[in-house]
Amino acid sequence: MKKRFALRKESFLIAIAVAALTIAFWALLNRPEPEPPWPPTIQGFSFAPFHADQSGIDQTYPTLEQIDADLALLAGRTHAVRTYSVDGTLGAIPYLAKKHNINVALGAWIGDNHDSNEKEINTLLAITKTAKTIVRLVIGNEVVLRGDIPVPELIDYIKRVKSETDLRVSTAEPWHVWVSHPELVPHVDYLAVHMLPYWEGIDHERAVEYVVEKIDLLKSLYPDKPIVIAEVGWPSNGRTRLSAVASPANEATFLRRFLTRAKEENYTYYIMEAFDQPWKRVNEGSVGAYWGVYDVHRQPKFTFTEPIVKIPDWPLLAAISVVVALITFALLLIDSQRLTPRGRGFLAIIAYSAATAAVWVIYDYMNQYLTTTSIIVGILLTLGMIGVIVVLLAEAHEWAESLWVREYRRLFTPETVPDDQLPMVSIHVPAYNEPPDMMIETLNALAALDYPRYEVIVIDNNTKNRAVWQPVQEHCERLGEKFRFFHEDPLAGFKAGALNFAMKQTAPEAEVIAVIDSDYQVSARWLRDLVPQFANPKISIVQAPQDYRDAHENAFKSMAYAEYRGFFYIGMITRNERNAIIQHGTMTMVRRSTLEEVNGWAEWCITEDAELGLRIFERGEEATYIPQSYGRGLMPDTFIDYKKQRFRWAYGAVQIMRRHTASLLRGGSKGELSYGQRYHFLAGWLPWMADGINLLFNLAALCWSLAMLIAPTKIDPPLLVFSLLPLALFVFKIGKLFYLYRTRVGATFLQTMAAALSGLALTHTIGLAILKGFTTSGMPFIRTPKQAKSQPLLGALQAAREETLLMLALCLCAAAVLLQLGTDTLDLVVWSAVLLLQAIPYSASLVVSIISAFPWLPARLIGETGSMKEAAKSVLEPSSEQR
Repeated sequence: MKKRFALRKESFLIAIAVAALTIAFWALLNRPEPEPPWPPTIQGFSFAPFHADQSGIDQTYPTLEQIDADLALLAGRTHAVRTYSVDGTLGAIPYLAKKHNINVALGAWIGDNHDSNEKEINTLLAITKTAKTIVRLVIGNEVVLRGDIPVPELIDYIKRVKSETDLRVSTAEPWHVWVSHPELVPHVDYLAVHMLPYWEGIDHERAVEYVVEKIDLLKSLYPDKPIVIAEVGWPSNGRTRLSAVASPANEATFLRRFLTRAKEENYTYYIMEAFDQPWKRVNEGSVGAYWGVYDVHRQPKFTFTEPIVKIPDWPLLAAISVVVALITFALLLIDSQRLTPRGRGFLAIIAYSAATAAVWVIYDYMNQYLTTTSIIVGILLTLGMIGVIVVLLAEAHEWAESLWVREYRRLFTPETVPDDQLPMVSIHVPAYNEPPDMMIETLNALAALDYPRYEVIVIDNNTKNRAVWQPVQEHCERLGEKFRFFHEDPLAGFKAGALNFAMKQTAPEAEVIAVIDSDYQVSARWLRDLVPQFANPKISIVQAPQDYRDAHENAFKSMAYAEYRGFFYIGMITRNERNAIIQHGTMTMVRRSTLEEVNGWAEWCITEDAELGLRIFERGEEATYIPQSYGRGLMPDTFIDYKKQRFRWAYGAVQIMRRHTASLLRGGSKGELSYGQRYHFLAGWLPWMADGINLLFNLAALCWSLAMLIAPTKIDPPLLVFSLLPLALFVFKIGKLFYLYRTRVGATFLQTMAAALSGLALTHTIGLAILKGFTTSGMPFIRTPKQAKSQPLLGALQAAREETLLMLALCLCAAAVLLQLGTDTLDLVVWSAVLLLQAIPYSASLVVSIISAFPWLPARLIGETGSMKEAAKSVLEPSSEQR
């Protein structure tokens, strides 16, 4: 009790300490920054009085009452407004502005439609004859920049208006257009200049000076022309362009500094703009909606006089992130009494970081103007973010429990049992079309077992060629009465069917069923060391790891061997602590009575071994795992066989999940799975599930990228934060792999690299298996052939054709995005990086497949492999980190 109280106190203190750091982090990022106050009245606003459900593109205009209310809001806060069109109710602005004592810079919209242009010009000229609030005219807005009409045609419009009015006339263009088109200057009365440093990727800290520099440049080029800054502003939301970050705080900072400097420089200006315009997302991208000083609901977006805080709501967000993190941290610590303070601290940091990131992402997304489409996309992206965070937390939990534990609770303890008390063991060796020489070596190793009472049942199912199975039968006869051979053709149920058949042939006195694959050469002490574990009546499964004897043959097998080791000497160790190992159908022993009570092996499942283990756990019985090699088999000889093996494992996992859903999701009372068992089975399959979702994500990413390329003004890349999440998870998983492989598996740097490359190479295969597992009712057992011939290079390329095509598609899309859309926007750069990152696993598949095509490549390229026995010693001895 005292120890448990001490652990709770320790966890509480860690949680409080990290919570304090989290709050301090929020506070540090949101320190109030004093800036010059907003003047009571400014010179002018760009004014587009559209409301949330209105659009200049669709010509759904605000009512006269709405325009009047907007002008009333601006009355006393601005001397003037600048408009862009006189179509519809917008033509009434000069008249409505009169009662609010607001002047108007009246604009006519000039585009590529001649009839519309004529209508705009005629309406504008008519208004100028009766409205008394107009102080200047603006004929066209960024017409030259867009290239809607030739410059001479625009000049003709300007000349025509000037000939019919005494008002000053110009056209509005960004500063650089005035620099590059001096032919416009003689025809205007003043330069209507747009100064929007955001679009040029200028950091907001130097944006005001940038405006001054460019205005000075125009003054020096055209000293006789007055300059009016027709648009100057900063968006509160949208994509990051080079150094320009769109945010409410940056908008406030830029505008408050600019207004102070504008007074000093005696500028005439119109702030871009009075109100947010969500409809502008269609032709300006997402950022087009967020240039207003007031939002679309006519509420100010930032403080005008108080110090500026980046996220004014940060105390609430910090509190939410702390609460979410506390709940997450508490869940991670369930049944984690063995964790050292360092392990608990590590999990606390991960939990608080993940919670903070999630809260910030959701807050940022909710502060956008949401449409039905963006809501659906947002929900999907949020679900993806939650999935990424769940996978990250599961990875972090395994990392902590692999490295920072005080002790192991369920370590293998050798038992010494007199020979006359050792139970009889029936060893089952299923085979299908296996090389007879290999099987003879397997049987010879079984004949040399140091154990008093055992039998060996070899069941060859459905092998057609007598020359394959008959030599094995003859060798069994030579080995004596302990060895019995059966050839059954036809026999349904694949491997499970063969094992069920072998059960029926088992000697009545056998109490333990042991299973090995046909390629395994077992240690002489396998049974003597492990069978005594059944003296514990709670134990129904005794499992030793799979190990392999051919890693030295070539580089491909050495890579595969390095990849296998992580599961058996990291994952299985932590799972064993909660009686939640994955039973695998070789080097396994099962209590016969239990096997019979659960009705044997499941012939409907292509991973009958893992499914059997789960059924036994559902009965409330126990398994024990011995992380020491007692038998060594053969690995797949080619990449295609390596893929087939992993496909079977992943597809079988989905079969198990679908059949055992209720058990995996139900509570932890007697006779059911414990919470720890449910956690490990679900968390253990979670990375494979993530691979399936990742495959869908990649296909969606390709479609999204193509849409961006086809309609760049309408389709933006996903928000930066959503793009960063997969990058963060990838880096975290690679970091975990390197750290644990080096510290707990004892792998060298090259072996760790080989393991990472091999694991990545299987990502597509696993993802495909997961998706097929949920969309098909069943697939046949996929046998992993032994001693197969190596594939030629062309065959190796064919084995990775899907991966190669996806790799090329992702790389080409990344290149096209950068080349066509540019690198000005950070979101585009990061999105391209995400596409390239997603191509890495497919590239790994191609590389590993090519390596497998050259069996003469020596294993020493990867380094001395070592044995899994050495890995076990490394795992079970406390590391310096644990100590």
